[in-house]
Order: sequence, then C-alpha cells, then structure tokens
Amino acid sequence: MAVSIPVLAVIVALHLIAFVFAVGAERRRSTATVKPDKYDERTYCVYDSDASTIYGLSAFGLLLVSQVVVNGVTKCLCFGRGLLTGTSITTCAIFCFIFSWVTFLGAEACLLAGSARNAYHTKYRGIFGGDELSCATLRKGVFAAGAALTLLSLVGSVAYYWAHSRADTGGWEKHQNEGLGLATSNYTEQQQHHQNTGGFEKA
Repeated sequence: MAVSIPVLAVIVALHLIAFVFAVGAERRRSTATVKPDKYDERTYCVYDSDASTIYGLSAFGLLLVSQVVVNGVTKCLCFGRGLLTGTSITTCAIFCFIFSWVTFLGAEACLLAGSARNAYHTKYRGIFGGDELSCATLRKGVFAAGAALTLLSLVGSVAYYWAHSRADTGGWEKHQNEGLGLATSNYTEQQQHHQNTGGFEKA
C-alpha cells in the first residue's frame, strides 16, 4: 500500500490544529477572584472566561478524529490484509502503533481532565471577614502536557502510517506463497508422469 499524501495531510493538519488549541487552552486558563456578596456576609468566587474549556474540548475532538483516520486507513494493524513477516519495517510499524496509542491516550486524558477541571467553579463558601475563600482553578501545565503529547502523537501516527504502508503486502505475500506451492505441486506431478511414461516405453 502506497503512502497517500491526502491522508497524510489530514493527519498532520488535525494534529497541528489540536496542538494550537491545546496551547490556547493553557494560555486561557480560568482565573478567579473572591468577591463579597452585597446581600449577606458570604463571599463567592468570580471567574473569568471559560474559553480554555472550549479550546481543550476542541483539541480533544480533533485528536480523536485524527486517530480514527489513521487506524481506519491502516485497519488498526490487526484487521488488515497482512504485513511482511520477519522484517525490520514490520517491527517498526508495530512499535510506532503502540507509541501512537500511548501518546494519544495520554494527550486525550490531559485535555479531557483539564477541560473538566477548568469548567468547575467554586460556589458560595466562607463568611466575609472569616476564613479566606479558596477558589478552585486548574493547575498550570495540564494543557501544556496535553499539547506536548499531541506533538508526540503526531510523530507516532505519521511514522506508524509510513511504516505500515511499507510493510503492508495487500495480501500479495499470501497469494505468492500459494502460487509457489501450486507450481511446485504441478512440477512434481509432471516429473512423476514423465517417469511413469518412460517406464512403460522401456517395458
């Protein structure tokens, strides 16, 4: 199976856009300030924009689509028509397949957890003038880790697709072996036929 440039372009584009969204999510993490309530003695948290959650979920979705494209084209390694056996390129394809899945799952976990945590807002808590209210916010670095793993997933996916394309026989190796076996069988039968014919002529 030859490498398809349009498929490769889609994989790279989806990963890069997801990376940009993940970086944007890290830069736009929600911050909060404590404000006193005008009508009672309680305090509450005031949060700014939730853009980080939207960016994180967008990156999550794009990365998921890219993974579906890669594994759909390659039949997820297990359901294809066969790979060359006993070659270094097949070993490389298997390694890149595992690497792409590990980095993909890690990136998705960071993006999803970061989006969920960033969307969580602390409600009324504390008494004005009493203990200081702590507003729940997302820690720095969660979306950054997701962005880094997205780039690693890009490298793994591209390498896996390239190696799989090189190692994919498209069923040719199996048919070739069947053809060799059939040819050997026919040759053996012809030899036996000639020997039997020669024996009859001598008799």
